[in-house]
Amino acid sequence: MLLLCNYYLTYRCNAYCSFCNFADHEQFGKTPLAKIEDVKSNLTQLAKLGVKFVDLTGGEPLLHKDIVEIVTFAKELNFQTSITTNALLYHKYAEQLAGKVNLLHFSLDSPDRDEHNKIRGVNCFDAVIKSIELAKSLGEYPDILFTATNETFKKLPLMHEIALKYDLVLIVNPVFSYFGNPGLSMEAVDYITEYIDGKKNIYINEAFLKLRKDGGNKTSDPKCKAVSRVIVISPDNRIILPCYHLSNESIAIDRPIKEIRASEKIKYFKKMEGRFDFCEGCTINCYFEPSFAFPMNYYSLVSISSKVKYSYNKLIKQKIAKRKNLSLQDNK
Repeated sequence: MLLLCNYYLTYRCNAYCSFCNFADHEQFGKTPLAKIEDVKSNLTQLAKLGVKFVDLTGGEPLLHKDIVEIVTFAKELNFQTSITTNALLYHKYAEQLAGKVNLLHFSLDSPDRDEHNKIRGVNCFDAVIKSIELAKSLGEYPDILFTATNETFKKLPLMHEIALKYDLVLIVNPVFSYFGNPGLSMEAVDYITEYIDGKKNIYINEAFLKLRKDGGNKTSDPKCKAVSRVIVISPDNRIILPCYHLSNESIAIDRPIKEIRASEKIKYFKKMEGRFDFCEGCTINCYFEPSFAFPMNYYSLVSISSKVKYSYNKLIKQKIAKRKNLSLQDNK
């Protein structure tokens, strides 16, 4: 059963993050943006296929000129949507996006301005702080997304202080091994595990930490469901297999997605999910999150308490945000 669509609206990005190799900077301006007609057609089909969550991603998703129209359309189809942004362009769309994105994440990689800007390769620390303040003024409760690396994990307490200051949830996103970058060390895993215990306004799927302690995905007993639970769509309207990060094939969306999902190629990748040689030791967060949903296993059980805590916290804040949005509209 499909749960999630990772929809890459563009590979363009206006930052140069040291731990990320997604962005296409050399061809900036030439790399395609997803066509709005393709996005609407695909989202409509995915809704009928039972997909519940759509991560509108990139690159930097706010570089897509039709981002507001896309988010509005997704909301009309009752999708739960998420956007993660470096916040450089948030001010441009803040009012139009208010109340329409279920999970709005602002990336902040260090409590120190200079360190964050160095990691991002662009001066955006102040943009994040201003965007937090702007979002809250609009009745929004964004999350602060902290990508914890082996160089920054000990900044977690100070990152937590920022989240508490603004009464926001700090999401700890453990870096994973990709493009030659090392994954999170066991020292970092142990540190994060100990720190988050009993703390409020902080979230990590603890199954991510358990997976790392266990050495990642095992091809002999795979836990990855990247093809069964997730569909990845590229800006040029192709389904990427088996996942974006370790892609080795893709299928053009030139016929109904339901038909493509029933094809022999998809059946093959479902059979092989988590079993390719390059899947050994994998800990890529965005595919294991939905993989842990079901069938029930040990990682599912580990993740439940943290996810329930986050969901409850988020629900309360969203209810508060909704009341503030209604109040703001009444005062206009």
